[in-house]
Amino acid sequence: MMDWTDRHCRYFHRQLSQHALLYTEMVTAPAIVRGDAARFLSYSEAEHPVALQLGGSDPQELAEAVRIACGYGYDEINLNVGCPSDRVQSGSFGAILMEQPELVARCVAAMIAASDGPEITVKCRIGVDDQEPETILPDFLARVSDSGVSRFAIHARKAWLQGLSPKENRDVPPLNYPLVHAMKNTFPHLHLSINGGITDLDQGVAHLEAGMDGVMIGRAAYHDPARILGRADMRVFGGGTERLAEDAVAAMRPYIADHLARGGKLAQVTRHMLGVFAGRPGARGWRRILSEQGHRPDAGLHTLDAALAHIADPHARVAS
Repeated sequence: MMDWTDRHCRYFHRQLSQHALLYTEMVTAPAIVRGDAARFLSYSEAEHPVALQLGGSDPQELAEAVRIACGYGYDEINLNVGCPSDRVQSGSFGAILMEQPELVARCVAAMIAASDGPEITVKCRIGVDDQEPETILPDFLARVSDSGVSRFAIHARKAWLQGLSPKENRDVPPLNYPLVHAMKNTFPHLHLSINGGITDLDQGVAHLEAGMDGVMIGRAAYHDPARILGRADMRVFGGGTERLAEDAVAAMRPYIADHLARGGKLAQVTRHMLGVFAGRPGARGWRRILSEQGHRPDAGLHTLDAALAHIADPHARVAS
């Protein structure tokens, strides 16, 4: 979810669910160690529970990134071993590390040793390229968990590093949910979450009822957050009521006002809110107002209100 789940996105999603674990964009260890750590790691306390997702393949550098990140109070620090993008491959991390479980084990061992609180976890694929998932995945989980990791989020698809784009890698390789469920039976002591192709809470709950410990939902939750996150506390965590899109938008007003007062742009926040009324009358007008006017220098809460008017009156005309 690089360029998607930034701090504005996470703050908005927290208005819809108080309990779902939110993940940052993947941040590379070198960016934290040798760059502006505060820019990459700062977030609002309201975002908890929140996990930092790291990319990297150098144990010492990852350990140093963890030491720095521990000062920011994250609830979890996750090593990404699943991203298939060319940019990630060129840095020798992400899904390409599925081919090097010994290196991943050394990385997470160093990260665990450096952490003074946040749990270290791993997100992975079931395999890459010509690997046989039924063979490679249990071996990967065994080797990496021997280094101290007990929580994995498994994307139930292979990643084809040659021949498929990152977008195609999210859709083209077939899903293999039974294999991921089998891993829970093979490793009952591990906390295993399933990821990939899950588009609604009914599917998520079915995976939980089948024995999985967690469910990770990415793009579906981003594009239709009210339907998924707004109902998650009630359906999955057993508390509260459905959080309506209008309530989440209203809760964002003080945050947006503060962001604007600090010199920020409306679209930096509202680009993550475009899908909150998905499927409802007026949703197109809501998206159009924010997309076309949110970048203007004078865009502000009045722009948000103009967009929201389309939900109250889907036949309202779009202002020029």
